[in-house]
Amino acid sequence: MPFVQITMLEGRTIEQKHDLIKRLTDATAEALGGDPSRIRVVIYEVSPDAWGIGGQPVSTTISP
Repeated sequence: MPFVQITMLEGRTIEQKHDLIKRLTDATAEALGGDPSRIRVVIYEVSPDAWGIGGQPVSTTISP
């Protein structure tokens, strides 16, 4: 049973996350030849203050 984990910055809509889950499931089933009902997808969302790039929190480097 494949288990796909995605970590991304928070801020996407529910619809976007549902679409991502569907697309990742479909792509995984196609690539591995498995049953989509056996594929698990989890999304971890991180705040911009808890994600750093180059020693700086993303919250200080992205524009609103």
